[in-house]
Amino acid sequence: MEHSQLIALALTAITISCLHTASGPDHYLPFVVLSRSRKWSRSRTIFLTIICGIGHILSSVLIGFVGVFLGWQLTKITWLQDVRGHFSGWALLLFGVLYLLYGIRQAYLNKPHKHFDVMGGDVYVYEHTHGQTVMPGGRVKVTPLVLFAIFVMGPSEPLVPLLFYSGTQRSITEIVVLITVFTISTVITMLAMVLIGIYGYSFFNTSRLERYMHAIGGGVVTLCGIGIVFLGW
Repeated sequence: MEHSQLIALALTAITISCLHTASGPDHYLPFVVLSRSRKWSRSRTIFLTIICGIGHILSSVLIGFVGVFLGWQLTKITWLQDVRGHFSGWALLLFGVLYLLYGIRQAYLNKPHKHFDVMGGDVYVYEHTHGQTVMPGGRVKVTPLVLFAIFVMGPSEPLVPLLFYSGTQRSITEIVVLITVFTISTVITMLAMVLIGIYGYSFFNTSRLERYMHAIGGGVVTLCGIGIVFLGW
């Protein structure tokens, strides 16, 4: 049981990190444009991508540790000891469903979100809605430092319920495995998308998926919760 749960959680973390990274052009487009326009070497581009990826991961993990703490504290409640496994599985499923509904609502309402655009050899970041074609006046020119700050302030929320679940299980192994696979898969996906863009290849249009990024994350967590609660993972 524990082994299958660990595999399910690890695969969920990998799936979330890959989809979250690949479906958001902001995770790789700025590196591609800046590398080309400023004639960065491949090694410098890779280095900056990794640094920003680590910043993105650290903010996700820090928020995730809030989930670990809450889950760990809940296990100290006496009456919860006997139903801890069922409670944590249902909590994971409930969060997944709520996050899925939130993602669908966000996509439907078309809320403003962070967007990168190219003007000449420069990249700018600003708030926009899907379908908006005019770059607003309140934009900020992207530099390596600005890019790092943006990634640090943009954590991946679906990691939180996974770490919360591991916290309720008091499983250090699960926590370490989740953080490790999330880190590796996020950085590798970022590097892959950046290098693909630098070499001029585009196999699929990921910008259309960006609108549904939260819904996709919620759907993946929901599937993991269903597997743990109903399928005995």
